[in-house]
Amino acid sequence: MLQKGTKAPYFEGVDENENLVKLSDFAGKKLVLYFYPKDSTPGCTAEACDLRDNYERFLALGYNVLGVSRDTAASHRRFIEKYSLPFHLIADTDLSILKAYEAWGEKKNYGKVSMGTLRTTYVIDEQGTIIDAIGKVNTKNHTAQIIK
Repeated sequence: MLQKGTKAPYFEGVDENENLVKLSDFAGKKLVLYFYPKDSTPGCTAEACDLRDNYERFLALGYNVLGVSRDTAASHRRFIEKYSLPFHLIADTDLSILKAYEAWGEKKNYGKVSMGTLRTTYVIDEQGTIIDAIGKVNTKNHTAQIIK
């Protein structure tokens, strides 16, 4: 996991509408960048809906919200439409962003080891510095972990 105080790695990827999104798009702005395993699964839906339900709070505090998973843009589009998500989701199908942010790695599930997305959230300040890193995400109450 990347540490607080480090420069956020540069990224670029396409969102649910196939538009290019880059870290530099958020220069001078605060960003909640969250990584999650899969669209429309119970934990990922709970997390996205918690962020959705508190989206106005994030905006009022000057934060943008951006999700990243290895799902396709089409999958993200369906997820956004189904749950009325007000923020963009990046399709990181080549895992480049996940790996740059150390959100891809070994996972254990019922004793089985496999590679996958490590649910992680980074809060990035206006200068592009990571000011918070959350590795133990409470999917139903994630906003409370971010806004302390």
